Amino acid sequence: MPISPDTESVPAAPAAPRFHAKVCVVMPAYNAAGTLEATLERLQPGSYDYLLLVDDASTDNTVEVAQSLGVDVVHAHPENRGYGGNQKTCYRLALETDADIVVMLHPDNQYDGALIPYMTGFIAADVVDVVLGNRIRRRDEVLKGGMPRFKYLANRFLTIVENVVLGLNLPEYHTGFRAYHRRVLETVPFEACSEDFVFDSEFIVQTRVFDFRIGAVPVPTYYGPESSSISLERSTKYGLETLWALARYVMYRMGRRGQRLFQPRS
Repeated sequence: MPISPDTESVPAAPAAPRFHAKVCVVMPAYNAAGTLEATLERLQPGSYDYLLLVDDASTDNTVEVAQSLGVDVVHAHPENRGYGGNQKTCYRLALETDADIVVMLHPDNQYDGALIPYMTGFIAADVVDVVLGNRIRRRDEVLKGGMPRFKYLANRFLTIVENVVLGLNLPEYHTGFRAYHRRVLETVPFEACSEDFVFDSEFIVQTRVFDFRIGAVPVPTYYGPESSSISLERSTKYGLETLWALARYVMYRMGRRGQRLFQPRS
C-alpha cells in the first residue's frame, strides 16, 4: 500500500526563481592575464548582466587583456591593496550597478563559471542569501584535482571549527566562488574586514551575525600551475586569523556588541 507523504510537515520548495535577477560577476584579479580568457570562456551567455574586474596592481598585462576581452568595467588599483582590499573595491563597484545578485569568481580558471546560474538560482528563489561554491566532495577527488595536501587538511580542520562555532553545517568556507544577494552587501560592514586573505572568513562571520541564510553547491575545481595559491607560511597566518575571527564572534554573542567588525554598514 503506497504511503502518502505528510504534506503538512514538509514546506513546499519554490518551483522557480521568484524574480528575474540581474547578476553582476566580479573578479578580484592579480596577474591573471594568462588565465582570464579561459575563465571567461566558461561563462554561459545570459548568465550575467555585468562583468567587472578589479586589478590589484598586477605586474603583467591583466588590464589590457580584460579590456580586449570585453569586460564591462576594468578598474586598476595604482598600488597593491591585498586580496581583501581588492574585494572591497569589487563590491563597492557592484553596488553602483542595479544588480540583484553579486557573484565573486577568481579569474585564475580554478572554478567553473558555467555553474553561476545554479548559484544565483537559489538566491533568486529566496532559498538562501549567500551561496558558497563547495570544492570538497570526496577527498580523493580533491587531491587528484591538485589541491595541496596541507591545504586540504587545513580546510577540513577550519571548516569543522567554523561549523561548531557558527552553528552551521556547511561543507566548506574557503572558496573563491561565492554569490551574495545585494542586501547582504548593503548590510554587512565589509569595509571593516581585513585587506588580506582572511577577508573571506570575516565576511562569512559577519553574515552570521546579521542572520543571513547561507548555503553551498558543489563545484569542480582545477589546480594548475597558473592557479592562485598562497604559501604554507601565509596559509598558517590565514588559519590563525580565521580562528581569531571566530573568537570575536563568540565574544559578540557573549555581549561584546561594540566591535567595529559587526556594526551595520552605514
